[in-house]
Amino acid sequence: MEFLGVPLFDNDLYKLVVRFFINLIFLALVVGLCYNRHQKSRVFMFNFVLMNVTVFFICFTLKKLDLGLGMALGLFAIFAILRYRTDAIRVKEMTYLFIVIGIAVINSLANKKTSYAELMATNCVIIAATYLMESLIRVEKVSKQDIVYDRIDLLKPDKRSELYADIEQRTGLIPTRIKTGKIDFLKPAANITVHFEPKDSE
Repeated sequence: MEFLGVPLFDNDLYKLVVRFFINLIFLALVVGLCYNRHQKSRVFMFNFVLMNVTVFFICFTLKKLDLGLGMALGLFAIFAILRYRTDAIRVKEMTYLFIVIGIAVINSLANKKTSYAELMATNCVIIAATYLMESLIRVEKVSKQDIVYDRIDLLKPDKRSELYADIEQRTGLIPTRIKTGKIDFLKPAANITVHFEPKDSE
């Protein structure tokens, strides 16, 4: 049955449902089991889920146009220049973003030459590698605090120890790294970012 020359239903609908279900399972594993469990943060879950779902349907739809490798490379080129201009994204979040996009592309663009066993194995390897890397590699839990600092004389490289001691005395934070930003010599004051290990991380 057709409407205006377009079929109302074809067998690809079954493929869409099955592949999307597989995609959702492994998306949930990446976001829930790997990211949320180890990072203890839900800030980027909205981005990960919607990016995955959107890319899946874009790729599945465009696959029927038989654009081939050029389309796939074009998509990755678009995502390569993607930037969020509101907040800085850490390398780890960008890696997870690439993982959820990759899962969507794999599950949507697989053709008849790829069996469901191969598809499941590919997804499982990605999930297993992500989980193992999160579990085996200890990531230092460090928080940061932006401070307007008035003693710019302590920002000299040869006074780093005095700077760390002054920050600890005045804020109670134990700095692990201090990054200097904009310096205003007229006030005088400087914008610094203090990286410190939270007390509840022990």
